[in-house]
Amino acid sequence: MTPRAAELAFARFCVVGLMLLITGVAGFIGFHMARRLLAAGRDIVGVDDLNPYYNPALKHARLDQLSGARNFRFAEGDIAAPGALESALPAQQATHILHLAAQAGVRYSLEAPFAYEHSNLAGHLAVLEYARSATKLTHLVYASSSSVYGDRSDGPFREDDRCDAPASLYGATKRAGELMSEAYARLYGTRQTGLRFFTVYGPWGRPDMAYWSFTDSILAGRPLPVFGEGKLARDFTFIDDMAPSIERLLDKPPEEASPHRLLNLGNSRPSTVLDLVTAIERATGKEATLDLQQPQKGDVTTTFADISRAKALVGFEPATPLEAGVSRFVQWRLAHPSF
Repeated sequence: MTPRAAELAFARFCVVGLMLLITGVAGFIGFHMARRLLAAGRDIVGVDDLNPYYNPALKHARLDQLSGARNFRFAEGDIAAPGALESALPAQQATHILHLAAQAGVRYSLEAPFAYEHSNLAGHLAVLEYARSATKLTHLVYASSSSVYGDRSDGPFREDDRCDAPASLYGATKRAGELMSEAYARLYGTRQTGLRFFTVYGPWGRPDMAYWSFTDSILAGRPLPVFGEGKLARDFTFIDDMAPSIERLLDKPPEEASPHRLLNLGNSRPSTVLDLVTAIERATGKEATLDLQQPQKGDVTTTFADISRAKALVGFEPATPLEAGVSRFVQWRLAHPSF
């Protein structure tokens, strides 16, 4: 297709009314949301830089799952780069934004701090500036994290709790993003919802997360390094429990009087890391060899979401037990051994 033909095809694509921009569309949550929203008939432009933080082949495979949809267009680019978002989708055509692009990972933030400054601070600011110029925009929904709560042993964590003692640079950058969003909501009336995700897992997930690396180690018969002696607890949240609520939220912007809100999206039933190991053992039929170690820097004792606000707003009510969700991931992993 010639550049002119591509331009005309994109113009026809954008004629229809509602245009959704998804950043981080080749990521774990971005992919699941795009697939769901495309099936619902949404017109989507997805942006992703396909960086090598983990195997880019997995990101390309996710995109391959989306590419056949007539209502999807992909633009490769770094959202923090000047003009990248405008090139992907002119701001005047965007009615909704689902901002999921970020540098993830608590431990990696100890090794590559400036990657977090670039993606999570400069990238988030670029999205806010783009949203400010999008005159048809009705709602910006963006990803935050349970890491903003810091290291706490109490719970459940509520959105109104103080979040001024992050345990990691990653958590600090996600909290900074929330504060930037609050400023833009107050200054410019940009209606936004920040989603504090709690350890989201499932098929097509992220290889850097424990459930994936533990599964690979158990399947291969390798010793399993378990930090915090397996006592750390996480609010493991299955992707299919979360996606419907995010879809409903897109069309429920905050009221004008309060244009920025925060919502916890978590399972609200923390499980220990040893519970996770047990679930993987049952799903694989193999026994783990544990190498119990002390917590690493940046690890927190527990995450535990109060989800009453999201339940009241969009009926968010997770229903997948850890063992069932892990079993579905293991089945997917066995069918996709190359990633």
